[in-house]
Amino acid sequence: MRFRPCIDIHDGKVKQIVGGTLSDENGAEINFVSEHGAGYFGRLYRTCNVPGGHIILLNKPGTKEYLEDIRAAAEAMTEYPGGFMIGGGVTVENAQEYLKLGASHVIVTSYVFRDGMIDYKRLEDLVNEVGKDHLVLDLSCRRRLNSVGTYSYYIMTDRWQKFTDTHVNHKTLSLLQNYCDEYLIHAVDVEGKKSGVDRDLLKILGTWEGGSPITYAGGVASFEDMDVIRELGQGKVDVTIGSALTIFGGDMDFQEVVNYSK
Repeated sequence: MRFRPCIDIHDGKVKQIVGGTLSDENGAEINFVSEHGAGYFGRLYRTCNVPGGHIILLNKPGTKEYLEDIRAAAEAMTEYPGGFMIGGGVTVENAQEYLKLGASHVIVTSYVFRDGMIDYKRLEDLVNEVGKDHLVLDLSCRRRLNSVGTYSYYIMTDRWQKFTDTHVNHKTLSLLQNYCDEYLIHAVDVEGKKSGVDRDLLKILGTWEGGSPITYAGGVASFEDMDVIRELGQGKVDVTIGSALTIFGGDMDFQEVVNYSK
């Protein structure tokens, strides 16, 4: 289990938010706003040798705030070339630009869904544009009742505002790994709340035998939670942590987290 660092950028600033609260109308519930720019965190992660981090652009594509997010992300990637993957508003038209800025991968969700279903034409276009080895699929999800009256996890799009009809399960993971290098999966119901991890989701991820790397995010508040991820993820599931870290105003010492994962 590896620790994957993160930089979430909103209005050009490094922030930590409660992910499920993000909306176009009301903004988001903010946990933390850093006094440091994104470049500071790029240097920190490079110095600590923790590659494979995720930069997430939280503003709506096409806005001036989104352009500010991109500028901030570029500062981080300049400090740590190849050390980050980047997501948020990625399409086939702009994916190459993010790789040119220094990202190792682009992270995609919304672009490859249409009317709640996977758009395989768009997915194949992305693979043709950047290559499978440079593509991460974000399958962040929430749990709700399905058609037979039991709970399932459904992939969320549009900055976690819209449910799709696609489940996060072994079948979906096995199918989509033909199109990507790895997965990033936020448990949206607990993301940013520091209330403990989603054990049921982790059981699904830990028992999948497909082999592609998976990074879990959501709810981590303590090293006991990291123990749970290691156990239920069977050592195969990586972790990213935001609001709980001391560098983002939390209680978990950043260097101790780095040392734990190594």
